[in-house]
Amino acid sequence: MTEKDKPEKDAAEKAERGTSLRERLRVPAGGPVDLARHDAAATPGGPDGKAAGEAATARIGERLADLQERLWAASTAGDRRRVLLVLQGMDTSGKGGTVKHVIGLLNPAGCRITAFRAPTAEERAHSFLWRVGKALPLPGELGIFDRSHYEDVLVARVRELAPRAVIESRYERINRFERSLADDGVTLIKCFLHISYDEQRRRLLRRLDKPDKRWKFAPSDIDDRALWPAYQEAYEMALERCGTSYAPWHLVPADRKWYRNWAVSTLLLEHLRELDPRYPEADFDVAECRKRLLEQS
Repeated sequence: MTEKDKPEKDAAEKAERGTSLRERLRVPAGGPVDLARHDAAATPGGPDGKAAGEAATARIGERLADLQERLWAASTAGDRRRVLLVLQGMDTSGKGGTVKHVIGLLNPAGCRITAFRAPTAEERAHSFLWRVGKALPLPGELGIFDRSHYEDVLVARVRELAPRAVIESRYERINRFERSLADDGVTLIKCFLHISYDEQRRRLLRRLDKPDKRWKFAPSDIDDRALWPAYQEAYEMALERCGTSYAPWHLVPADRKWYRNWAVSTLLLEHLRELDPRYPEADFDVAECRKRLLEQS
């Protein structure tokens, strides 16, 4: 590198360091998505290694807990804002692990966690968005979806559980639904946990090899793995067609668990900081109440 080139390189590195993680991981709206071009073991913007990443996540947890409490407190004074974290990804990508290691740092009283599984007979009798609407966070809450309404354009598409025309119509219905949430004070943080084919096999084998992990395994996991290319295509379509300015997708490399946890924690922190919830002002005379307490025997 010449001396002439050095200032430009320094400026580029400085700009890169100043980029928020949400900008780094955001999937550009409107363009094609090729998951094969994204390294699932990458650590964009992350700490230097596992130990540093776990320490950083613990520190982030303290700040998240403070912001979450403020959001919860603000709702008692009429603030309708809330946050919805959507976690999607292939089996073993770490949706449940993210809930355990990231949301476990917070006060459960202000969290609403929903793990979506195969729809029940009652749920199938309604629109695919019906069960999702029932699980939305209330004002002041942090909602977490372990899988979500996107299952109906992912599994339903790959397994041909609905006519193709019906599935095609769901992308726009999802966009309208998410637009209505954003207009009603919901901050959507959608994370696709991107795991590689080889890493998924290692994690499935680990579940088989450890008796205390076998409850997480089902023979159907092998069947789904055989459909990997179809699932990758379905995810690419969901990321392309349902990535919007009001509800963008974030592609989180998930082969390294420590990075996945750090990245999702950081995305939450950046969004909550932007919301900047405040404790409500007391609607009573503080001095008078204090005086009354001190006068009591």
